[in-house]
Amino acid sequence: MRTLCPVPGAVVIALLCPLALSCAPTLATQADTRGLGGTSWQLVQIQSMDDKTSAPDDRAMYTMAFSADGRVAMRIDCNRGSGTWKSEGPSQLEFGPLAMTRAACPPGSLHDRIVTDLAYVRSYILKGGHLYLALMADGGIYEFEPVAGG
Repeated sequence: MRTLCPVPGAVVIALLCPLALSCAPTLATQADTRGLGGTSWQLVQIQSMDDKTSAPDDRAMYTMAFSADGRVAMRIDCNRGSGTWKSEGPSQLEFGPLAMTRAACPPGSLHDRIVTDLAYVRSYILKGGHLYLALMADGGIYEFEPVAGG
């Protein structure tokens, strides 16, 4: 006598789950890319986890433009850079390697800190018209506002 699976639907679920899971990251990436793609931002402040804040003297000197094809263009004080970005799920964000100019920025510049921190960005949230980038291990929060006219 044959033993039947006590839950006949379990076989169907087992066969469909891998297919559904393999499609989910692609759909999430497309949805998240549309959320940031085509937007431009300028830095408002950096909030450290020790409650210290740093703000640029001129917000227009610290900008980030996300294109829908996964490219990012940045101005970080006296330097410019470009690279890639990806979002593999809701609120996830990672930057790829950046090609940067290497001018020496004036004292008080946030350049060195930002260039270092970008490698540790892991998530984002859009709230109240602002973009917040969170660093891994609660390392800090970057707050951006939309670039006027962009």
